Amino acid sequence: MNGKATTTRTKLERGRSALGPALELVHTGRAPTRAVLTSELGVTRATAGAVAAELEALGLIRVDSSPGSAAGSQGRPSHRLSVLEAGPVVLAAQVHADGFRAALVGLGGRIVATTPGCVAVMADPAQVLGEVVGAGAALLRASGLRCVGAGLAVPSAVAEPDGTALNPLHIAWPAGSPVRDIFTACVREAGITGPAFTGNDVNLTALAEHRHGAGRGAQHLLCVATGHRGVGGALVLDGRLHSGSSGLALEVGHLTVNPEGRPCHCGGRGCLDVETDPLAFLTTARREPGPEESLLKQAGDLLRAEYDDPAVRHAAEELIDRLGLGLAGLVNILNPDRIILGGLHRDLLEADPERLRAVVADRSLWGRSGSVPILPCTLAHNSLVGAAELAWQPVLDDPLAALA
Repeated sequence: MNGKATTTRTKLERGRSALGPALELVHTGRAPTRAVLTSELGVTRATAGAVAAELEALGLIRVDSSPGSAAGSQGRPSHRLSVLEAGPVVLAAQVHADGFRAALVGLGGRIVATTPGCVAVMADPAQVLGEVVGAGAALLRASGLRCVGAGLAVPSAVAEPDGTALNPLHIAWPAGSPVRDIFTACVREAGITGPAFTGNDVNLTALAEHRHGAGRGAQHLLCVATGHRGVGGALVLDGRLHSGSSGLALEVGHLTVNPEGRPCHCGGRGCLDVETDPLAFLTTARREPGPEESLLKQAGDLLRAEYDDPAVRHAAEELIDRLGLGLAGLVNILNPDRIILGGLHRDLLEADPERLRAVVADRSLWGRSGSVPILPCTLAHNSLVGAAELAWQPVLDDPLAALA
């Protein structure tokens, strides 16, 4: 083989190996132009142009034919890059204590369509997952879009590698339910193509926020969030979820923050799970939970609308102090560079940010906890977006192989 042919093949292989990293850069908004893509990939302008053209040919991104440049930039304007709005989607599904929902999610974390949230979660996981996948399949038929995979978020630790929900405390599913196998079977029965994945809802919240929301740019991101019931946590290290040796890391809901507190579902007492979740807030505020709306919505609405009420303010301060105690312990152990809070915890942060940060700083072992940024999550339906990230990952890893 002559030298020219060898060089051409080498360039082609280098370009193809850059397809995945390039797509992830556009997907996460870190390469808005071809010039930035060139810099981030560390390749020539010609290679970056060829990579962008290949991703466009695959129907994944759009290369704007009228170049533009960012304000204050110098030199020749560069072609703009964006995900293709009419491109493929993935099916994302979420189950929580107060219902379930399906959505179609495109690249860039963009929610294309969602079903109305359902408020009944049956004790048979196969029935629930069959219904949510069926609803998602109806969205797909109506959209006419290509589906390349499916992801599911559940309110339980999901053991790896078997994909079982070890102990779904807040829904009436049997412990050890094979949720990944059930979900995969439902996806196949609905005629949906592509691989199917399952993960813990707060893990997926953290992944979505790291790629598209408040966690963008963090190297050691700690996420703590209330679900509709209970509390979960997740850690993203260098862009990847840290799930431990078998998928069970960061079960922060079972940190004790009030030794004399409420009995917890885990058998302990005074855990974050029962001391800082929506039910704990409503109870502490002396409000009787109603059956018509989710506990998360009831708690959030009460906090925002009646914060001046002494009982509501007292409840907020009590939960903030407990949450701060738990966060300080996690900071001392994990040393994150950013903390993001979701669900009711986001609302508590916004109600009194200085109180929460002061509690965390006061409990720091080295006086550094007070300097860790604590931010609210920013994405709507972040667990759904995170479930979609699971399904998009094979495409991000190797677009050619995944779409073949």
